Amino acid sequence: MKKSIAFVFSNSPYGKYISCEGINIILSLAIGIKNIGIFFIEDGILQLLKSQKPEIFFLNNYVFLFKILPTFNICNFFFCLQSSQERGIYNDKNFIIKGSFLKENEIKEKIHQFDIIFKW
Repeated sequence: MKKSIAFVFSNSPYGKYISCEGINIILSLAIGIKNIGIFFIEDGILQLLKSQKPEIFFLNNYVFLFKILPTFNICNFFFCLQSSQERGIYNDKNFIIKGSFLKENEIKEKIHQFDIIFKW
């Protein structure tokens, strides 16, 4: 039986390395799991911004790893519309990846379609 996995990113980048661990797990599972969905809610939406410069603070820039996920046939990216708008982000032109904006209730419904849910 094939399992589907949802990864929900809700933390801002670089404050904690939990999100970095999340992307590493996605990469390690990408070979064996074909149905992976990646969701960005709350401060997790900030992970997507192109303009990040973590090297100023001597941190590794791990967010570029999201850009290589389509290489592993991971293309299901979902962004919370309310979270984006609350942070002054109104479209994905400044995001490192393209995806679908969904309302909060649509995000919840979509997440619950997956067999396993990880929240970072």
